[in-house]
Amino acid sequence: MIRRLFIGAILSLALSVAASAQEAEVELRIPDEDDIIHQTLATNSPYYYTNLLLKYRNGTEPLSDVEYYYLYYGFVYQEEYRPFAENKPLDYMLSIMSGINPEQPTVGQLEALIERGMEAMEYDPFCPKMLNMLAYAYGALDDPHREQLYFNHLNGILRAIESSGTGRKEESPWHVLMFSHAYDLLASKGYRYNEARIISRSVEYVPLLQKSEDRTKGFYFDYSRVYRNKPDEVTFKRDRTWQFNNLKPQEYK
Repeated sequence: MIRRLFIGAILSLALSVAASAQEAEVELRIPDEDDIIHQTLATNSPYYYTNLLLKYRNGTEPLSDVEYYYLYYGFVYQEEYRPFAENKPLDYMLSIMSGINPEQPTVGQLEALIERGMEAMEYDPFCPKMLNMLAYAYGALDDPHREQLYFNHLNGILRAIESSGTGRKEESPWHVLMFSHAYDLLASKGYRYNEARIISRSVEYVPLLQKSEDRTKGFYFDYSRVYRNKPDEVTFKRDRTWQFNNLKPQEYK
């Protein structure tokens, strides 16, 4: 049994992944938009998106790191990509987890997690929290095949994000499709963090509460894909790092 449950601050849940997955060397593959569009939209491409997503959902064959890369970043060019849509099924999953006994969950709780997880995938098929909860639920129900499937998906998506840069400087950020994916990646490494700070129109910096073992103070994330897919009617406030003279946070539209 894998049963890798995440325990964290707000809902007593935080993401955890296998140490071997965290320590594995990741080959950098900086997202190339023209290449991603060509590879995922061309029907004769080995990375044609419809086929990749079907393979991902069916789970009959393992996916390579390259396939996870095109699957994750190719999602931007699908109609289903709506980074500001409210994912109520995911909220319901987190609500279930907040009251679950990880050592003695009920069958009803586990089945509800899976049911809501299938619904949550329609909004965000690559949410690390959701994938982790599904792996946990299937493991607790003694279904090792699906447990391993979602655990592999979890690690594959995290590796795809990690391959997009070093995350250690503004010029080499980790590229994410949702704000929450950045925090999930950090949680998977056991980091505790503060709120993100805007560095530029596309990059934000997430400071750690404590320096990492190699003295890293925080990590950089590219949110450009999120911002350029924001509906016109959506507004939100995020503080700028260069704020001074008591200027109010800019409202992004």
